[in-house]
Amino acid sequence: MTIERFRKEVADRGLSDVEASEWRGSIRLEGQVASWSDYVELGRLAVKIGTRGVVNDLEVSGPEGCDLAHEDPLAAMGHLEEGGELEGLSFDVAIVGGGVIGSAVARELSKWSISTILLEKEEDVATHASGRNDGMIHDGFAAKPGSLKAAYNVRGNRLWEPLAADLGIEFARPGSLILFHAPAAKALYPVLASRASENGVDGWELWSRSRVLAEEPKVTSDQHGGFFLPSAGCLSPYKATVALAESALANGVRISLDTIVTGLETEDSRLRRVRTNRGSFAVKALVNAAGIWADVVAGMANDRFFSLHPRRGVDMILDRASGALQRHIMAMPSLLQGREVTKGGGLVKTIEGNILVGPTAREAPGREDYSTSQAELRELDRHFRLNRALSPSMLITYFAGVRACTWEEDFIVGPSASVLNLVHAAGIQSPGLASAPAIAHDVAASVLAILERTMKVSPNSRFVAKRRPVPELARLPLEERAAWIGRDKAYARIVCRCEEVSEGEIRAALRPRPAASLPPSVVGPASPEGGAFTEARLHASSLDAVKRRTRAGMGRCHGGFCTPRVMETIAEELGLPLTAITKKGPGSQLVAGETKAPAAIHLAAILPAAIPPSAERAAEEE
Repeated sequence: MTIERFRKEVADRGLSDVEASEWRGSIRLEGQVASWSDYVELGRLAVKIGTRGVVNDLEVSGPEGCDLAHEDPLAAMGHLEEGGELEGLSFDVAIVGGGVIGSAVARELSKWSISTILLEKEEDVATHASGRNDGMIHDGFAAKPGSLKAAYNVRGNRLWEPLAADLGIEFARPGSLILFHAPAAKALYPVLASRASENGVDGWELWSRSRVLAEEPKVTSDQHGGFFLPSAGCLSPYKATVALAESALANGVRISLDTIVTGLETEDSRLRRVRTNRGSFAVKALVNAAGIWADVVAGMANDRFFSLHPRRGVDMILDRASGALQRHIMAMPSLLQGREVTKGGGLVKTIEGNILVGPTAREAPGREDYSTSQAELRELDRHFRLNRALSPSMLITYFAGVRACTWEEDFIVGPSASVLNLVHAAGIQSPGLASAPAIAHDVAASVLAILERTMKVSPNSRFVAKRRPVPELARLPLEERAAWIGRDKAYARIVCRCEEVSEGEIRAALRPRPAASLPPSVVGPASPEGGAFTEARLHASSLDAVKRRTRAGMGRCHGGFCTPRVMETIAEELGLPLTAITKKGPGSQLVAGETKAPAAIHLAAILPAAIPPSAERAAEEE
């Protein structure tokens, strides 16, 4: 399709307020449309022109009013305080975004003797897409052959198992089973095998109806065999991101939380300075791993040759008991959905034992809109039929995540074509988690190539690959549990009964605090300890941050019983009043204030003559 043909199609639809133009090899759409569906439809249509990228700057003027092109991330971050701790500093590399991609890049760069800073606008890493997905390490079959998604997915899948061992996090390969809904579907096996082969997937098998039933006794009776991909894996996405960030931290990377990029200064096609709410600093290279805001960061550098559109996905979380009722990841997609932009969802077995139902895929205008609807939840009901032992009564809760989608539905990974020291890792939607180690490897290589033009870069001789995590007592043999309890009695006190999380684990997640000379938002590098392992931690400071590290509050009651005790522990460890404890950082305080004064003062104020002196003293002592 030519741009002239595109303009004609737009005119034929009666959309007279839409303009299309070329910019740096991309197609840019401007003007107004009346609905979000028009916005999405025209963005997808523009891809057919075959340009470098699509920049969809259309404004939706109808009831769904939205202007993504001019949406300001600062608008939702008004609670962030300003500071000057970064003012006047200089770094070889700055990474924007503390998701799994940014954290993985930081760890890769920590293998080199360069100064690196990771900037994250939230109070912790993994607060958005990296902590809001099903944790599946995709096998690579579903990605379009020849795409960056396909290449990075398979490479990343192979890298995760040894990387997880180094990081001290759990990893498993339950495999993915694509169920056939009709006997005739078996005839598609050669096509499926050909696609898997073309993408370089590690292994696949055709399973008969009886083999599927033997492997999954609770499977639906409507199945007619399946296509099994043994390389599909799973891990905890938020624990993986925290572990990557902690490994980077231990090896010299500086991590600045509650830090938002407000601008980039360029000169002679090079980025010179990064402006943040904590001051501006000089930089030699910058990595754009800003997730759903990556196109905004690209725009700050005058390199917005692409735009992102949010696609919300909703998942249900079933009780951990559900995990014993299924061995593999299972789905029954329509084999005629080749043109769809989603894999369709299914029943995903997690590393902790829960089953996740989903996700959905719905185009929505909010970059950080994590709302859910009854319609989205009803859409997930169809997946329950795949396993006869599962039911909605096992539901604990549900959550939403937002995918950062390019209109081309592929990743953008590599150096900028117009800014000499900028590297993009953008449009990283599913299978982004699976692809993260491979993307990080290539992004780090691009950064090093940029630095080597002006400086000598050498390996970090003090790099320590292995990380020792906080122990999870519920997963340890009794003898090891006893040993930990012998060292610290706090490990004997269970705070979260659903997940069997001890007070000791929670306190360990809250330590170490930043050095006294550093403000709370900036965590300085920690020296590796103990030769073979490093124990540096990116400490938690909120209820959700503790949950990401320990799973306290993720059980059947979903924090109904343990939340007060977790809050008390946070207050004690960080030396804060309960009124300062937050759910997810500044602006999300859980307690507004005292409901009443201490007993003695309260009673004395109401009935001073009715309280005997001895009773008043007893109340004061209590």
